[in-house]
Amino acid sequence: MQDPFRTIEWKGDHIRLLDQTLLPREEKYLIIHEVSELCDAIKRLAIRGAPAIGVAAAMGIALGMLKASIADAEATRSFFDSTSSQIASTRPTAVNLFWALDRMKLIFEANCKKNLAELQKVLIQEAVSIESEDRRLCEHIGISGKDLFEDGDVILTHCNAGGLATAGYGTAIGVIRAAFEAGRKIQVVADETRPLNQGSRITAWELMKLGIPVTLITDNTAGAIMKAGEISKVIVGADRIAANGDTANKIGTYSVAVLAHRHGIPFYVAAPLSTIDMKLPSGELIPIEERDPIEVTHIGGTSIAPEGVPVRNIAFDVTPNELISGIVTEKGVAKKPFVKSLRAMFV
Repeated sequence: MQDPFRTIEWKGDHIRLLDQTLLPREEKYLIIHEVSELCDAIKRLAIRGAPAIGVAAAMGIALGMLKASIADAEATRSFFDSTSSQIASTRPTAVNLFWALDRMKLIFEANCKKNLAELQKVLIQEAVSIESEDRRLCEHIGISGKDLFEDGDVILTHCNAGGLATAGYGTAIGVIRAAFEAGRKIQVVADETRPLNQGSRITAWELMKLGIPVTLITDNTAGAIMKAGEISKVIVGADRIAANGDTANKIGTYSVAVLAHRHGIPFYVAAPLSTIDMKLPSGELIPIEERDPIEVTHIGGTSIAPEGVPVRNIAFDVTPNELISGIVTEKGVAKKPFVKSLRAMFV
């Protein structure tokens, strides 16, 4: 099955990406010529999802270096570092952003003695490679996890971990998609995922595009339908996974995991190895982003809260590893103890 959209792509001397803030009302692609434009797109969630942000970061480096002037090696290095710092400042939680910047820096270091045109070429090639690799990795994640789902399963997912959160195919939705494409008779329940409604605006839209049966619920409906026995399994994506399996994902994921545990429902996480931060021993060390209060107080530009009310807009929470049944990666499904099984995937 062909993807019905492209999340992000390199177009010779600029970046083209689907503006996810406008979905599902409008399918509009942004044409990005400047690093500042890309940083704005990342900050305001025009592009979002840890793997997709990683691809955007790599392409941002390539785009930025196209603006570099012919100068000495020190000036070129300074320009690279400045561009990298600008992109790194956009969002703190999604580790793929920093993984991609580190990978681009390795390419820079290996080629910094070449002339500027050759350096620009290899940086572009690496960014394009990261995009194509991400798509392939997601397909492998789908293959790794598809047998977790059986005929008749009703699968709950939170936020969006589909092709729009990656370079294509998706992580959690990729697993669902692989099972569906293998002929499994499954259904998906997508919760709305406040405050920005990525579940209702994006996941439901994406699954309908793919022809996968989906039902939309409000966030606070999950417990009721779990208690009623209407959910078989849960699968979500991740923005950063610590070495012990603790997982940061969109705010509300922890609540879903607690509910699943209470009702004996398997709770899975799907993510590429690039989302696993083996330098962090536990989720307590994952930096958690807090965002603009207006995302909570307004919907579509309309105020839904009293003016001046204090707001906490916490963007992510951390689900402890004991609530997770398995972590699906391109190298298979990691099981407890996660410290051991995740480490083995990097060998």
